[in-house]
Amino acid sequence: MPQARTGSRAWGRFALFAECLLTGVWIALAALPLVTYPAALAAGARHLRRHLAHEQGGWREFTADFRAAVRGGWLVGLAGWAAVAVVWTDLRAVRAGLPGGPLVGVVGVLALIGAAAALLRAAALWRPGVPWRPLMARAGRHTVRDPAGSFLLIGGLAVVVCSAWFSTPLAVPVLGAVAAAAVAVEERHRHR
Repeated sequence: MPQARTGSRAWGRFALFAECLLTGVWIALAALPLVTYPAALAAGARHLRRHLAHEQGGWREFTADFRAAVRGGWLVGLAGWAAVAVVWTDLRAVRAGLPGGPLVGVVGVLALIGAAAALLRAAALWRPGVPWRPLMARAGRHTVRDPAGSFLLIGGLAVVVCSAWFSTPLAVPVLGAVAAAAVAVEERHRHR
């Protein structure tokens, strides 16, 4: 009897892992327009929450969530790219040797890392009909108040970057694991 339970538990974990990989592919496809990555992450996180709750969900539900999330999410994506451009400019100032450049560069990189953690948290919190602005504010508060969870998310992003460095196609399915990590971190934060 215990063996059947262990096998069933192992099968459930493998099914979750497989769902994360598939969700990563969906997220990557939905994020191809480049400014839609927040909506893609939100739809992916919502899909994984449905899977964990044993609710019906698939490509159609993911697409419907993506369409709902992209309404305001594209502005968040645009702001994210603007933040990357600002930090890139800061780092160029560091390389040029401008006075105060190293401090501005460090602050800029740390702010960008914090914004990335807040974006992942916002994606995990997103529900249809919830506007992105208050969602980002709430996620920002969670990022500061739960540094351990934020470090876990940054670690997940580091895995995506390392996967892309090792083999670019590996980064695609790993995006689903990062979305799952964001869901888990927010669930952990909710129960604290």
